[in-house]
Amino acid sequence: MKQPIVAIMYDFDKTLCTKDMQEYAFIPALGMSSSAFWGEVNAMTDAEEMDNILAYMYKMVEKAKEKKVPITRDTFQEMGSKVEYFDGVKTWFERINAYGEKVGVRVEHYIVSSGIKEIIEGTEIARFFKKIYACEFMYDYNGSIQWPKFAVNYTAKTQFLFRINKGVLTIDSKSADKLNRFTPENERRVPFRNMIYIGDGLTDVPCMKLVKSYGGQSIAVFDQEKGKDAAEALKVANRVNFIAAADYGTGSDIEIIVQAIIKKIQAVEEMQSY
Repeated sequence: MKQPIVAIMYDFDKTLCTKDMQEYAFIPALGMSSSAFWGEVNAMTDAEEMDNILAYMYKMVEKAKEKKVPITRDTFQEMGSKVEYFDGVKTWFERINAYGEKVGVRVEHYIVSSGIKEIIEGTEIARFFKKIYACEFMYDYNGSIQWPKFAVNYTAKTQFLFRINKGVLTIDSKSADKLNRFTPENERRVPFRNMIYIGDGLTDVPCMKLVKSYGGQSIAVFDQEKGKDAAEALKVANRVNFIAAADYGTGSDIEIIVQAIIKKIQAVEEMQSY
C-alpha cells in the first residue's frame, strides 16, 4: 500500500503567531503604533475601494520610504526571528510528523497566508513547511521593497488548496495550465479528504468551507485571552468541523483533534486499498 499523504494547511497570523506579523518588528521600526498603521491601511482601502491586502502592502512600501527605513529581503527575514508563537507551536510539527509516521501516513505542512512570505521564511519554524504561499514584494536596485509582487487575499487563498490537491506546487508560467486541466480524482496527489485547514477567522472562511465541503476537515482556532465567540460563530454557521484553543502543546485539544483526523484518514485509505 502506498503511504497516504495528509496535508495540513495553516494560516499564519493569529493562528500560529499571536498577532499580525508586521506588528513584531516592521511597524515598530517605522515609529508607528499598530493602530495608526492599520488605520491608514483601512482608510486607503475605503477611499480607493482597494483590495485590503494590496493596500497594506502599498502602505508598507510608502511608509518605509517616508520614514527612511530601508526594508530589504534580509531585513524581513531578520524580522521573522522576532515572531512570537502560541504555546506548543515550536514542537508541534515534529510531534505531528512522528504521530503520522506511527500510524502509517506522511504528514506535510503548508502555509497559506495573507502575511509576508519573506518574514515567514525568516522564522524558526519555516523549515517545517513543504511550501509557503504568502504575499511577496519586488525589490529595487538597492534591494529595498519597491512594489507588491504577489498578493494573497482571502479568496485567492483557495487556489493553493487546488495546487496542493493536484501537486502543482510551483508558481510559474506553465502552472496555470496544469492547475486548470482536468485531473481524475484518483490521480490527484493529495485528495481533499486528506486535508486539514487550520485558521483563525473570517479571512480563512473560503478555505475552511472548501476543504470541509470536499470531505476534508477545517479547524478554527482562538486566542484563549480574547475568547472563542468568533470561532463558535464559524462552527454554528457550519463553516468548520471543529474549534479549539490556539494551544498546540502536548495533549492539547487541537493535538487530540488532529491526531484523530490523521488516524481516520489512515483507516479510510487502508480500507480503500482492499
